[in-house]
Amino acid sequence: MSKIKENYHITAPGSPIDTSLVVRQLKLSIGTESYTLNPVVLPHQGIDIILGMNWMTENNAVLDIGSRTVQIRSNVSGKIVRVHMPNQKHIEPMVYATELTEIKKIPIVRDFPDVFPEELPGLPPDRDVEFRIELVPGTSPISKRPYRMAPDELKELKTQLQEQLDKGFIRPNSSPWGCPALFVEKKNQGGKRLCVDYRPLNAITVKNKYPLPHIDILFDQLARARVFSKIDLRSGYYQIKIREEDVPETAFSTRYSLYEYLVMSFGLTNAPAFFMYMMNSVFMNELDKSVVVYIDDILIYSKNEKEHGEHQRIVVTRLREHKLYAKFKVSFLGHILSEKGVAVDPSKVEDVLNWKQPETVTEIRSFLGLAGYYRRFIKDFSKPRSL
Repeated sequence: MSKIKENYHITAPGSPIDTSLVVRQLKLSIGTESYTLNPVVLPHQGIDIILGMNWMTENNAVLDIGSRTVQIRSNVSGKIVRVHMPNQKHIEPMVYATELTEIKKIPIVRDFPDVFPEELPGLPPDRDVEFRIELVPGTSPISKRPYRMAPDELKELKTQLQEQLDKGFIRPNSSPWGCPALFVEKKNQGGKRLCVDYRPLNAITVKNKYPLPHIDILFDQLARARVFSKIDLRSGYYQIKIREEDVPETAFSTRYSLYEYLVMSFGLTNAPAFFMYMMNSVFMNELDKSVVVYIDDILIYSKNEKEHGEHQRIVVTRLREHKLYAKFKVSFLGHILSEKGVAVDPSKVEDVLNWKQPETVTEIRSFLGLAGYYRRFIKDFSKPRSL
């Protein structure tokens, strides 16, 4: 079994998992009936196969908790197969994969390999638009001392600085500017991401008022869609150059030296708005027809498979024309998409279920603000309930 760096990011029992393999045309026998599946391959979970809600819905499965059985009506023969759920100690392996397909063999990835590289090739090309930093008139350069770091963080700092130097994303700096570098945890991925505490710089930066779309409005575009694909730009911020005269203001201080960014860095106040502007410009003809974009997340939606293939090619062609690089993902802005509609990612609901009991007015408002978002996914959410 071979593994590639192009991963599907999916939610499985326990926590989000990355996987890069799928099984094509897997034959699954249940009783006298045979089914064809295209499941993804997960790291060892102690379970041979997971038949999710989509599969159970398509095959008219009925779950009876009392008798611990699942009844499945065949769409071909009309026969009903009853499956008993044994105790864990009686479960034996029943399904074995015979052929694995790398995601790179999916047509859209196979036909556009230059758009889906394993790593960014280096400094982005010159474009008509570059990220700018406009300062409030009369401001002076800001310089802050580096933050203290633990020994393991200093080791990681050296590694990431060298990687970014090698790719041309940063270079040594001697300007009077300098904000401290720090690490943040990579969400669901492990490891640390090198960032810069640009709060002092942001405080004297003229704010870009370009609007970010409201998530609810984005999802309203998907009402009639049945097929979805998710493409995520690879290290999207690093694919945008900073205007040369603004580069010195991106300077950041570390234990070892002072550096400056030649590409858009995490933490800059106008970065999301500028990125949204650029992406809307790239996909202007497709927006609200077959594409939804939120910063570096691209969702392609269609009514059927044939139409979806055409939409995919249009999107990837746009990326190629603008020399933008991407990777495939599944979840979109913390939601699960299917022909049944939009649902909250179950892993996100855990935040509500595990919320500490509020003890102050501020904490109550914070909880209600989070829980209130789910009203569009829960029928009669606002109706009073009796205990």
